[in-house]
Amino acid sequence: MVSKCEYCQLDGGYGELIHETDCWKIFLAPSQRYLGTCVVALKRQCKNLAELETCEWADFAETVKKLEGSLDEAFRPTLYNWSCFKNASFRNEIPNPEVHWHFIPRYKTKVEFAGISFEDPDFGYIPQPVEKRVSDEVMVKMKAEILKNL
Repeated sequence: MVSKCEYCQLDGGYGELIHETDCWKIFLAPSQRYLGTCVVALKRQCKNLAELETCEWADFAETVKKLEGSLDEAFRPTLYNWSCFKNASFRNEIPNPEVHWHFIPRYKTKVEFAGISFEDPDFGYIPQPVEKRVSDEVMVKMKAEILKNL
């Protein structure tokens, strides 16, 4: 069984698409343990960072600036974690890793948004893969808030 990336949607994955650039798609991640968590996925099939084209790196750098700036305005995180994990694809018999970045805003203090409290008990440490789902209504509000400043 070949693995399919859950975010990039090259094979019909999932995530709430927020914005697209020439090279990347920005998704609002399904789990919002850390308010504003997104995934930035390359639009083409690519297994390793070394395979990225110069224009894709440049577009990614611009995307980082815009996304971090948007969240600075929307939610005021303390810092940002970026990670490029491909581990999950190797759980399958035939791995098919694809380049995508996990964008994880981190908060030193509790944040309130749309009537929900978001706390970061791991602040200062590696983010933990604990799922926190919010309602579709809250996801729509979160997406609108990010887009307002993107």
